[in-house]
Amino acid sequence: MSAWSWASTGMSEVQRHAEIVGWGMYAPERVVTNDDLAQVLDTSDEWIRTRTGIERRHLAVGEATAAMAIAAAREALRVADADPYDLGLVLVATMTPDYPTPSTACLVQYALGAIHAGAIDLNAGCSGFCYALSVANAAILSGEQEMVLVIGAETMSSMVDMDDRATAVLFGDGAGALLLRASDGNAGILSTWLGADGSGGDMLMVPAGGSALPASAETVAGRQHYLTMDGNQVFRFATRIVPRAIEQVVSRAGLELDAVDWIIPHQANTRIVEAAAKRLNMEMSRFYLNLQEYGNTSAASIPIALCEAVRNGSIQPGQHIVLVGFGAGLTWASVLLRWGPSVQEARPIFYRRLWRWLLYRWAAIHRPLRRLSSGAWGRARRLLTRGAPNGQD
Repeated sequence: MSAWSWASTGMSEVQRHAEIVGWGMYAPERVVTNDDLAQVLDTSDEWIRTRTGIERRHLAVGEATAAMAIAAAREALRVADADPYDLGLVLVATMTPDYPTPSTACLVQYALGAIHAGAIDLNAGCSGFCYALSVANAAILSGEQEMVLVIGAETMSSMVDMDDRATAVLFGDGAGALLLRASDGNAGILSTWLGADGSGGDMLMVPAGGSALPASAETVAGRQHYLTMDGNQVFRFATRIVPRAIEQVVSRAGLELDAVDWIIPHQANTRIVEAAAKRLNMEMSRFYLNLQEYGNTSAASIPIALCEAVRNGSIQPGQHIVLVGFGAGLTWASVLLRWGPSVQEARPIFYRRLWRWLLYRWAAIHRPLRRLSSGAWGRARRLLTRGAPNGQD
């Protein structure tokens, strides 16, 4: 299907959009306050708040990235009352996957029972969710996909050195998800803008664990599997690129900054957002912030903030919203969308709710059953082979 379709009445063209029809988020139960960190680090609540705006963060205990992504995804499907069978693609933006391989997206796809969906991870650091939205938007506009699930999920506590004050106070864990569906209405994603500058890759990186520096006793002893950050350089980069990314994505949609109702930035540091607002000559009240509660959850920060803004009624039908991220790579990305008048939490129909429940339960038992049956068949085959003449089966 073309990105343009003909209306059923008349000959006017109706532009195809990727509209948000479902949303969900998940934050671990464990909350760590600044005062908690001050007991184990050379820091204080005042020092953290005045420099970052962060007051507390949620940290996972016994939960990996996929588990949080699955919880957020199921909530998004529930809100839209959607059938996982209709999903064509699952995208997970993360830099803290459960494993190097398989992808976290495949674990999510399996747990949802989305048997018709492709699944891939995308790593663009804290810009990852906006990058994934851009990919999802392109897939829907091209006609290749009708429904795409986009998730940002991170277990940042797994790669942060809790003895390093420069990073330990900043990060939290969590997940957020958006369900996008093809629409011929005027709501949905209006424009995207992506960028990267690999020359700054060493400003935010995990030195070891990849093919350049494989894991070894030396890399573990040297604490090279933790995130390192040049905070001053990242701050300068962010205060320069965030205003530019906002202006570019608004311009691409043919709008002016005055038409933007909300800007939801990557939740990294209040001072970065204040600097961006000053450069754009915009009031801080137009920037939605919740980093005081969750800290920096990397690729999960923007969808968590968006979900929270929808839940508390801050976002209303017809509003224009800019999502803007920046992070490791160095990368940056922005998305402009119009919140649809049709977007409201669906009242689940009983049989669809039951169907999702059955799919999730089947996914939970299917893998163990397959391993059991595979093992039984393997043992039977070996017995048959052993008893065959001349070692033939």
